[in-house]
Amino acid sequence: MPITTQSKFNFNKTKKSFLRNWQLYVFIAPAVLFFLIFHYVPMYGVQIAFKDFYANLGILGSPWVGFDHFERFFESYYFGRLLKNTLIISVYQLLLFPLPIIFALALNELKNGMYKKWTQTLTYAPHFISTVVVVGMLVAFLDPITGLINHAIVSIGGDSIPFLTSPDWFRHIYVWSGEWQTLGWSSIIYLAALAGVNPELHEAARVDGASRLQRIFYINIPSILPTIVILFILNVGSFMSVGFEKVLLMQNSLNAETSDIIQTFVYETGLLEGQYSYSAAVGLFDSVINIILLVTVNYMARRISNNSLW
Repeated sequence: MPITTQSKFNFNKTKKSFLRNWQLYVFIAPAVLFFLIFHYVPMYGVQIAFKDFYANLGILGSPWVGFDHFERFFESYYFGRLLKNTLIISVYQLLLFPLPIIFALALNELKNGMYKKWTQTLTYAPHFISTVVVVGMLVAFLDPITGLINHAIVSIGGDSIPFLTSPDWFRHIYVWSGEWQTLGWSSIIYLAALAGVNPELHEAARVDGASRLQRIFYINIPSILPTIVILFILNVGSFMSVGFEKVLLMQNSLNAETSDIIQTFVYETGLLEGQYSYSAAVGLFDSVINIILLVTVNYMARRISNNSLW
């Protein structure tokens, strides 16, 4: 097929653009390579969800079984419990989505610079604590015999509560400890958006007699609404991705009724039991739900607020 004049022009234009901005391409190259190697190339292995995978035969040599693994999962007796627990924890976390926004709005109103910096440091710090250490802290504080919380409960006349072995307490402890760990860090992007609000708007509102609360509702929140919408879409896009590390560390035979989720099941069946095709099918089911939710919420946000990821 002959190369047209337009094609040559486009190629030369692209080449000139690359040579003019080569430093920027070098700068983003590590990030592009990271996603390419660790996110896109492994997608080749997704096909084992539709195969009966044998390591000695390899991915291409393993026989196709279609949707057998998906049907096995949907018809299993533990499917209902896994889906229910995953959905409840995910909805619970999503309901707390406004907390970083409220915290950022409150922090933005602080006038004492030293106190504001101290508060930011104090709330950002938990983000850098590893999951293992956080769970260790939960065990230390919530132990029914030596835990500080139970000591306080007993000191006021109450009975010791087995927090970590109680199915009723698992979700609350998991979600709120995660919120404590991420609250300050999650508010950073909202604080950055608030820093870009035109101060003249606040000055005009003060002249018109607007209170601080009115300025928050009618100036700050509308100004950061695009950021809120984008982050909400991203949160919904990872709705089913509860994460198995913290759940696995907090899980025991006594609280398994509410702590069994899809991610821990994938870990147990895939890595511990070696059912690679079956666990890949379960993980793919989880990812497909996330993709559907992401596309749906993005579409709704674009129609309602004209703000979306694409």
